[in-house]
Amino acid sequence: MLAFIGRRILIAIPTIILISIFVFTLQHLLPGDPILVLAGEERDPEVLEFLREKYRLNDPIPIQYLAWVGSALQGDLGISLRTNQPVLELIGEKLPVTLQLAVMALVFALVIGVPAGVLSAYKKGTWIDWVANVVALSGLSVPNFWLGIMMILLVSVKLGWLPASGYQPFSEDPLQSIRTMLMPAFVLGTALAATLMRHTRSAMLSVLQSDYIRTARAKGLAERVVLVKHALRNALVPIVTVTTLIFGELLAGAVLTEQIFTIPGFGKLVVDAVFNRDYAVVQGIVLCTGVAFIFMNILADVAYRVLNPRMRDK
Repeated sequence: MLAFIGRRILIAIPTIILISIFVFTLQHLLPGDPILVLAGEERDPEVLEFLREKYRLNDPIPIQYLAWVGSALQGDLGISLRTNQPVLELIGEKLPVTLQLAVMALVFALVIGVPAGVLSAYKKGTWIDWVANVVALSGLSVPNFWLGIMMILLVSVKLGWLPASGYQPFSEDPLQSIRTMLMPAFVLGTALAATLMRHTRSAMLSVLQSDYIRTARAKGLAERVVLVKHALRNALVPIVTVTTLIFGELLAGAVLTEQIFTIPGFGKLVVDAVFNRDYAVVQGIVLCTGVAFIFMNILADVAYRVLNPRMRDK
């Protein structure tokens, strides 16, 4: 297993290098000058030149890239042009917020999507299957921002059950932190649950037609055992794939949801950085997100080998 993980990490290194090249070069192709934004209204030429020299923006792009990569390898992702704060420090502040939102949204998605997909496949062609598919399509079709606004109007404004917006750090008040995150997590989780439900249903339909499922039923095993121990376990490989990709997307930041519920996570940080031409922040966040996606894919590969013994010799 360790040798397999080592090979996957070696394969991931070129991908990380390509991600760093793309994010660095494409960011510099955006129109606008970050120094003009930083200088404000009083744009003294000497001040502009000083700032360009300070942030090495006068150097050729390849030289800037090599300097950035060298610093990144040492744990330095640069300084924010806007706040003059280390990018790694900014990421460290926003990561717990986005991580909490991602975990809670994924819990909602798994709790709703996987059982619905299993039940829909088991009851194929019945009204239960029809209702599950209609709900799943509705979840995929309803925009998150609209559902978020409706949730705020109903749950917060009319019923007063949960806060309409804001964020409370989990370390300061765990209960209040969960209350503030319940609605945005549910909004994100319902859309993801629809995706998980469709993939789970498809995987279960394929597995339920297998010979070993018919054999298990012929042996007189309880239907619950057949569904959970035999069918669902063998259908987990595509479900694990989708789940890891979904979690990677959540870590990248749910921009609209975070804006609606005023959550200070990655999404809001990226939007502010792009508008302010804050190169270092955008590059640092995208690089960390890309690494997170790669890490989640490696975890998925490891999970495949744990769930399916036949893949352990490959």
